[in-house]
Amino acid sequence: MNAPWKPASAAQRDPFVAYVCDDTTADTVRPIATELGWSPDKIYKGGLRNAIQSLSVSASPLILFVDLAESGDPLNDINALAEVCEPGTVVIASGQVNDVRLYRDLVASGIQDYLLKPLHPDMLREAFSHAYAMLNAPKVADVAVDRPHCATAVIGVRGGVGASTVATSLAWLLSDKHGRSTALLDLDVHFGTGALALDLEPGRGLTDAIENPSRIDGLFIERAMVKASEKLAVLSAEAPINAPMMTDGAAFYQLQEEMRAAFECTIVDLPRGMLVQHPHLVNEVQVAVIVTELTLAAARDTIRILSWLKTNAPQTAVILVANRLHANGQLEISRKDFEGSIERKIDFAIAFDQKLAAQAAKLGKPFAEAGKNTKTVAPLVELAEGVALVCSGDGAGPAGKPRVKGGSLMGKFGDIKSLMAKKPKK
Repeated sequence: MNAPWKPASAAQRDPFVAYVCDDTTADTVRPIATELGWSPDKIYKGGLRNAIQSLSVSASPLILFVDLAESGDPLNDINALAEVCEPGTVVIASGQVNDVRLYRDLVASGIQDYLLKPLHPDMLREAFSHAYAMLNAPKVADVAVDRPHCATAVIGVRGGVGASTVATSLAWLLSDKHGRSTALLDLDVHFGTGALALDLEPGRGLTDAIENPSRIDGLFIERAMVKASEKLAVLSAEAPINAPMMTDGAAFYQLQEEMRAAFECTIVDLPRGMLVQHPHLVNEVQVAVIVTELTLAAARDTIRILSWLKTNAPQTAVILVANRLHANGQLEISRKDFEGSIERKIDFAIAFDQKLAAQAAKLGKPFAEAGKNTKTVAPLVELAEGVALVCSGDGAGPAGKPRVKGGSLMGKFGDIKSLMAKKPKK
């Protein structure tokens, strides 16, 4: 709800209050509220009318459930409720009128969701979980004009090479170590691990975006993304594997557009299949981080993806990361032979560290955070330095220090700067 109502701090407000019209609704809401840690004593009778009367003299909760079953004019009554609710209150309504126009009007008036009676536990659980995720969503950042947005796609040449590990670590490093407001967009809709690696519930934001691309705007981004820290937010999904996502990719492109306006950096965990299905996703990407391993199959696919990027995304700077490197005696292909076969150098090599990987999973932290200050994570830190160079726009880090170690990669990012300078501004 959005209006200039009376202020109250979150600490003074109840996490959840419900106003229902009948015992059946109360009996359905009560166990779900208890399951989520909310007091069942905050479920009152009287429906919307009682809600308006009560909230006119008391602080509104963070999540408000109102029953519209006894309302003769739901839309006007919801607007009356808005007059007594405080900013930030997430309102979920329920009623008996099955009318698409009413649903649209209610959502447009500021409520989060409208649930049709009879209510079911799963329906309530999902609505309340989504509301809770909204409360923890990041606020849209004010991106300074002199800090151009930097979009980075992380692509694994094979399944299991650790591209998602690199993506989450890179997002964490840019947000935590470089102070950049960063969005992590995990486009593996069914099996993505972006939220899991950050110990978060993915929510429904990404699936909602795919199903309703027209809803994607700045407000949607603010509500749908799940906040991992003050500077880092993630948009991910765990769609049912029996529900294929039918999309032309418009939603993914629109999400990237809105993230450019809301964040300083976007890290896209981009499954390699997306390059085939939705090649336009790399149109506005400044940096492509290709994650590989030193195997014959990976060498073949690295060659193919590098060639594809050269043809379809010539404006994109490519960084090649060899991940999960075992000791030399355990490599399927030596680094020298691998580089010879793909006809280019590996920019960063990350050692295989089973103990650190297990620790990161156990702690629910990104690989780079769990192993900060270790030799294993050092290449990831340098990778983030390189991407931060693009984000800075001028190549200077804090206190004027260079952002990337090593001459060869500095040359690559010098080329990026040239490309960015030549690229016409929108």
